[in-house]
Amino acid sequence: MLQLSVFLENTKGRLAEVLNLLAEFNVNIRALSLADTKDYGVLRVIVENPEEVAEKLKDRNCVVKLTPVWVLRVPDRPGGLAEVLNKLVSEGVIVEYMYAFVERENEQAQVVMRVRDTELMQKAVKKYNLE
Repeated sequence: MLQLSVFLENTKGRLAEVLNLLAEFNVNIRALSLADTKDYGVLRVIVENPEEVAEKLKDRNCVVKLTPVWVLRVPDRPGGLAEVLNKLVSEGVIVEYMYAFVERENEQAQVVMRVRDTELMQKAVKKYNLE
């Protein structure tokens, strides 16, 4: 899956400006994460048609990158995420970052993960049937 990474100046109202653009484009945000430093932030979002949305944002002078990520279903119970991560660790997968969301329709927890080695992740996902 592709994630939008939108680079934001750390100024008053900049996040709202980008979110207003997504609303204008009629984009439903499925999941998001915001990380910041003193000078800038990175808004990571999961949306439908990420390539199309990225182009629209670029046309409005936003700095956007498409990043491959994994979205895994996780048992929505205590220890569910730990179980999944333990399986990944046992296969040598290193998680660079992650964030979670709950899918109301199916009442399932899901995590978005960026990993260092896609090949190792692919093998682990297949071995443990994690998708």
